[in-house]
Amino acid sequence: MKADLVEKASLVITDPPLLINMVSKRVRQLNQGRPPLVERKPGMREADIALTEIIEGKIRIERDENDMIVDAGLR
Repeated sequence: MKADLVEKASLVITDPPLLINMVSKRVRQLNQGRPPLVERKPGMREADIALTEIIEGKIRIERDENDMIVDAGLR
C-alpha cells in the first residue's frame, strides 16, 4: 500500500477506521474477481486500486436519514 495514496484517501474519508474497512472490503471484492473501477497501472496491488477508487470518487458512503452509515459501496 502506497503511503501517498493513503494520505490522499484520508482527505476523502476522514474517519480512519471507516477508511480501513472500505479498503478491506474492496480488496476482498477485487480478490474475488470483481473488476477494478480504475485503470490498473504496473505495480498497483489491490489495496492501491481500492485507495485510488476512493480518491477518484468511485466508491462512496451511503448514509440514512439519521446520518448513520448504511453501506460503503460502489458508485
